[in-house]
Amino acid sequence: MTDKILICYGSYRSDRQGIRLADYLVRAFRDRGADAQLIDAKAVDLPMLDRMYKEYPKGSAPAKLEELAGKIVAADAFVFVTGEYNWGVQPGLKNLTDHFLEEWFWRPAAVASYSAGRFAGARAALAWHGILSEMGMVVTSAPLAVGGIGQAFDAGGEPAGAGGAALEKSFPRFADDLAWWTNAARVQRATTAPPY
Repeated sequence: MTDKILICYGSYRSDRQGIRLADYLVRAFRDRGADAQLIDAKAVDLPMLDRMYKEYPKGSAPAKLEELAGKIVAADAFVFVTGEYNWGVQPGLKNLTDHFLEEWFWRPAAVASYSAGRFAGARAALAWHGILSEMGMVVTSAPLAVGGIGQAFDAGGEPAGAGGAALEKSFPRFADDLAWWTNAARVQRATTAPPY
């Protein structure tokens, strides 16, 4: 069975560096046979959270919210691609996730972090672990962290230099970990209804 994976990315900056990592992950998961799709918070452009998807009467949510809810519910797994802003998470990605809750439940998530510096967004990744767990997801333990994001890809979006080499070395374990949990969750949902 083909894994449906949503790659969620959250930067709204005009000179986005992490989009190259998000695009790489879409390609890399597709190369492994997954049905990977990018969910770009800037392209979706949800308003600042006022009303969650579930708070709209059935059939009355804005079209882009309804469409995204359908994609989330249909997904088998998620990858959150996050930069680090002042030791914390990107507001665009956090806003996108907060529009939903139960739609995320009972599927695994993995976090790919990045930054311009050598810490590679590790503090944001740590914060996302708790956030995603609270949102009903199992968060995988194999990290994917890219430091020096500005030099980790060439002009064509291919991994380059030491950062790109480290990414390519780390990706298989990252993907294998997510695939294992994706299958485990699929089997469990097929045999036992979620408790809530």
